[in-house]
Amino acid sequence: MPFLLKTVLSAVLVASIATVARRLPALGALIASLPLVSVLGMIFLWAEKPDRELMATHSEATFWYVLPSLPMFLLIPALLRRGWPFWGSLAVGCVLTVLLYLVVVWCA
Repeated sequence: MPFLLKTVLSAVLVASIATVARRLPALGALIASLPLVSVLGMIFLWAEKPDRELMATHSEATFWYVLPSLPMFLLIPALLRRGWPFWGSLAVGCVLTVLLYLVVVWCA
């Protein structure tokens, strides 16, 4: 699948989520929480290389990498509610996620 098509589809997805979230934050969060990016990634990967074992490994690895990203979505609102600036909260959440990714890789 051409790179440009993948880029456009991904951009439309992100822009749609942001547009919906501006008016209805909970609905935007629901859409963002769906594994749409993961599903698109699997579709793109399968279209380029239809290999069952590769897809199974990719899907399983995605599961394990989603888990350490979840605490970020609790830390960011907690920091924002305590008066932290958005960019600082986002940075701390991202650092926490990277650290948890490293823990997952180390455990694996």
